Amino acid sequence: MAGSMDVIEFVAREALTNEDKFKRLVAQLGDSSRRNRQNAAGSLAFIAKVSPELLVPHASDLVDALNRPEAQTRWESLDALTALVPVESRCTDKALAGAENALFDEENGFVRLAAMRFFCAYGATTEKRSENVWPLIDEAIQCYHGDVEFNDMLNAVAEFATGKLSEHVKEALVERMSFDAHNGRGALKRKAQTIIDNVQGE
Repeated sequence: MAGSMDVIEFVAREALTNEDKFKRLVAQLGDSSRRNRQNAAGSLAFIAKVSPELLVPHASDLVDALNRPEAQTRWESLDALTALVPVESRCTDKALAGAENALFDEENGFVRLAAMRFFCAYGATTEKRSENVWPLIDEAIQCYHGDVEFNDMLNAVAEFATGKLSEHVKEALVERMSFDAHNGRGALKRKAQTIIDNVQGE
């Protein structure tokens, strides 16, 4: 796995300094080869972490990649789109449908987690967006309570809680986390309380 990650990073760094290779990498998201699509998505997710502005003009390609059958291409593309939100959130508007499908993917926890991170980042940008995505975030909190990826989902929710949320969403989020804050144990109890504190600015 480490060797594969090294190759993905190497390809990404090459693409950062070569426009033709960068364009080919983006085009590979639609390649007929599953492996090529996965590797391309991994390299683009790496690029999104270091130079997200370069991917803004190609957001539609990342959105389209959310329709690929293999899980890795979808979660890497979601990670890349999440990195674009702070740079140019409007370019990720069309990712909502694909991200919703990913959030309720029954087969892959990495895909669900990546979708949750995307919705939390996107929803934190404006009150209106927080209202739009809150029902999905709320449903995911209930659906995946106790799942392996749940703690990482709550980390994303904690970030969401510091965003530009509407008063309705703030109240609903506090209500949703109150049970675990009062009755949970260990890390879950602490995380739930952190989310409530973040909402209330404490």
